Amino acid sequence: MSVSLLRNTAFLPSISLGIQTISSAKMRRTRSSLNQETPSQKNPGCDGTGGSSVPELRVFIRRKRVKKTVEVIAKEVKEESSGKKVMLVRLPDIEDFSYSKDITHPQSTPSKTVRLTGEKTLPQLMQTEIKGFSLSDPLQPPSNWEKVLEGIRKMRSAEDAPVDSMGCEKAGSSLPAKERRFAVLVSSLLSSQTKDQVNHGAVQRLLQNGLLAADAIDSANEETIKSLIYPVGFYTRKASNLKKVAKICLSKYNGDIPSSLEELLLLPGIGPKMAHLVMNVAWENVQGICVDTHVHRISNRLEWVSRPGTKQKTRTPEETRESLQLWLPKEEWVPINPLLVGFGQTICTPLRPRCAICTVSDLCPSAFKEAASPSSTPKK
Repeated sequence: MSVSLLRNTAFLPSISLGIQTISSAKMRRTRSSLNQETPSQKNPGCDGTGGSSVPELRVFIRRKRVKKTVEVIAKEVKEESSGKKVMLVRLPDIEDFSYSKDITHPQSTPSKTVRLTGEKTLPQLMQTEIKGFSLSDPLQPPSNWEKVLEGIRKMRSAEDAPVDSMGCEKAGSSLPAKERRFAVLVSSLLSSQTKDQVNHGAVQRLLQNGLLAADAIDSANEETIKSLIYPVGFYTRKASNLKKVAKICLSKYNGDIPSSLEELLLLPGIGPKMAHLVMNVAWENVQGICVDTHVHRISNRLEWVSRPGTKQKTRTPEETRESLQLWLPKEEWVPINPLLVGFGQTICTPLRPRCAICTVSDLCPSAFKEAASPSSTPKK
C-alpha cells in the first residue's frame, strides 16, 4: 500500500503546479489561507534535501460581498442636491367633503401631504390621480338620483314595511328621554344579523321584565338576559356585551349613554352603523348616514356608490356610507335609512327582487338582472 502511494507521488507536483497556477490567476489569496507561504513552497515539488515530497494542500476562501442596504425615511426628506423641483400637494380629508352647494376643499389642516418630484407643473399634476383619488374630476351625483328617490318614496307610502313599526328608532318611544336613549342603544346593539321583527320582540321582553335600563341590566343575571333576547343573532355574545355596556354607562355617564360618535364606538358590540343610528335618533345629532345591509345592497344596485378611484361596487356598508356622503345632500342622511330599509324589505329584496312591480326599474342599472321573485307577497 505504501509502495503504491510513493509511486503515485511523482505525478502530484505537476498536477499541484497546474492547480496553483490556475488558482493564483483566478482567486485572490486571503489571510484565511491555512498555510502561509514559505521559501520552500515557492518551487513546488522541491524541498531542502533535493528529493521529491508530497506538496501541501492549499485552501482559498472567497470573501463574501456584503450587500449595502439603503434605508428610506419617508418623513422629512432634505433635497440637498440638484435641480429637481419639489412641491407639496395636500390630499383632502374626508371631512372636507361635507355637503355644500359649492364643493370646495378647505385648507385648514396641512397634515396629509404628498411629496412630488420632477419637472411637472401643478396644473399637470392636477390632471393625474394620486393613490386612486382623482384631483380633476368633480364630485357629481348619480344621474336621475332625485327621480329614483321620489319613486321609492311613492312605493314606500303604498306599502308598510317592518321597519316602519319595529325599527330600532321605535324602541322605548313611550319612555322618558334618558331611558329612551338607553333603549335605542340596546335595540341597536341587538339589531345586527337580526330581522326587525325578532329584534323588536327581544326589546319588548326586556321592557316587560324591567330590564331596559342600565342599572337593571347591570344587576341582572346574564342567563336571564340571554333567555329574554333569544333568538336574536349571536344572542350569547350580545347578552355579555349588554352587561358590559350597562356597567360603562353607569360608571362613566350616570346611567345615560355616550353623546359622541367616538365614545359610542368604544362600547362593546357597537359598530359604525349602530353608532350613527344612535347619534341620529337618541341625540338628534347627524354626523353620518346609517348604512345597514339593505342600504348597502340597494345603493350598489342603483350604482350610487363605488370604491374610491374605481367604478367597482363597494365591499362593505362602511365603504357605502363614505361614498354616499360624498354627494348625497345632508338633509337626506337621516331619512335615507328607513326609506331604503323598507324598500329592501318589500320590493328590492336580497333574493329575487320584485323588479316587475318596481316603478323605477327603468332607471335602475340592475333591473331584471337577477331571478325574479314569485308574484306572491314576499316574506317580511
